[in-house]
Amino acid sequence: MFPSEKLKKGVETMPHRALLRASGLTEEDFKKPFIGVANSFNDIIPGHIHLNKLTKEIKKGIKDAGGVPLEWGVPGVCDGIAMYVEMRLSLPSRDHIADNIEIMALSHSLDGWVGVTNCDKITPGMLMAAGRLNLPAIILTGGPMKAGVSGGKKMDVISDFEAVGQVRAGKISEEEAKKIECASCPGAGSCAGLFTANSMACMTETLGMSLTNCATTLAVDDEKLKQAYETGRRAVELAKENIRPRDIITKSAFYNAVLVDMAIGGSTNTALHLPAIAKEAGISLPLSLFDDLARKTPNICHIRPSGPYFMEDLDRAGGIPAVLNRLKQYLKDSQTVNNRNIKEIAESAEVLDDEIIRPLDNPFYKEGGIAVLKGNIAEASVIKQTAVEQDMMEFSGPARVFNSEENVLNAVKNKYIKDGDVVVINFMGPAGAPGMPEMLTPTAAISGAGIKAALLTDGRFSGGTRGACVGHIEPEAYKGGAIGAIQDGDIIEIDIPNRKLNVKLSDKDIKKRLKNIKIPERKMTPFLKKYRKEQK
Repeated sequence: MFPSEKLKKGVETMPHRALLRASGLTEEDFKKPFIGVANSFNDIIPGHIHLNKLTKEIKKGIKDAGGVPLEWGVPGVCDGIAMYVEMRLSLPSRDHIADNIEIMALSHSLDGWVGVTNCDKITPGMLMAAGRLNLPAIILTGGPMKAGVSGGKKMDVISDFEAVGQVRAGKISEEEAKKIECASCPGAGSCAGLFTANSMACMTETLGMSLTNCATTLAVDDEKLKQAYETGRRAVELAKENIRPRDIITKSAFYNAVLVDMAIGGSTNTALHLPAIAKEAGISLPLSLFDDLARKTPNICHIRPSGPYFMEDLDRAGGIPAVLNRLKQYLKDSQTVNNRNIKEIAESAEVLDDEIIRPLDNPFYKEGGIAVLKGNIAEASVIKQTAVEQDMMEFSGPARVFNSEENVLNAVKNKYIKDGDVVVINFMGPAGAPGMPEMLTPTAAISGAGIKAALLTDGRFSGGTRGACVGHIEPEAYKGGAIGAIQDGDIIEIDIPNRKLNVKLSDKDIKKRLKNIKIPERKMTPFLKKYRKEQK
């Protein structure tokens, strides 16, 4: 029985039907499944400016399959626009989006729903809602942006972030930087590299929650419109067949997602989002699985920021199905919204470019994308090891400690940070910032300035970050983590191959310093105050 049956029948719900008639429903509509369309279109995020166009096709598909589409709006934060200016609301928005869908789907007795999404926290928020509600659901990710081109060179938004450091270091002029700014982001779509948005699109497809090839099909490709229509049709079929997210996003599906993540070199934010999605589906996904699979899984793609290729190149090479084909011997049985097993998709796929998606015996790196480091600074931390230069895999240097991004940028401008330093940005965690903002602005500025330095934070990094950047350090400084005890000049030791992260201090010294920690004051909105309280 559909959840909407209670609304559609009986004297008690006559007023409910009267209200739905006022919204345009007809007598015939009360015989059909109600399919919600959670549309995160807005005029701000480039990855979302075309979602209304896709939503129209989804609604056509729903109608043609015998369903009633019921659309509402979902908020979204553009991390690239919010970063450095006010990004603390981005991660909290993920949970807010899951709550939004719970509120709308349950309050209106929906029989199933489609999530129309693309960027950073919106996609994981929708997947969290899918696992939590366990109503028939399918996700449409809006597709990557084409790479920008200037002077014959391909580029993306990270080119702009790194240009900031180049300008401050006197390597390029502001006029040259302006050319990059105007050329790097040519139109609709999630930023062109394998950053967080596209990493999570790849995870969505691998988890089985979006149609085959959805993750890499470009936003401006006509194929995306066909995918939108088919997504709408499939949403109705899922509701009629009573196929629910927890039938799809199983423990095996998460294993496959982490496996693909390691192979393609996705954003470190996957280590934040996948466990949160799994938790909503009643599954435990420990961080140790990321490290275990990274040690066993070769990195076979070299997409920006790790390498020179873009999402359009991955799509041309066969997309996620082609990656699955490379990994088919390691995949676990898992169903998908396509009504096909992930192994069937892998078997039928073909790799169309052996350089973009390399064979397992000729990888870019022997190990997968994410390494989990531990030591007296961290019980756990993550680094995108495939985006680290070889001579930085083992690194030791003096700490330069800051508790804001702005202070780091000023230090870069004033040439306070030198080659061999380890920049520490603390009190940037979920409770400390609060909101755990990304540190792409300072990392890109350091990289753009050509400074060979490492960076540690209890905040997190953008999927566009590259270099020896260790984030998600737990416990965070605000909760008494050892990162809060580090002072200027302390020697930090980073050993990625052996998964170690330490400061040359005794446990006694760390404990003594932590007793005298002064927590920096932060200006907070009521929403951020609430979020900090939840993190304590």
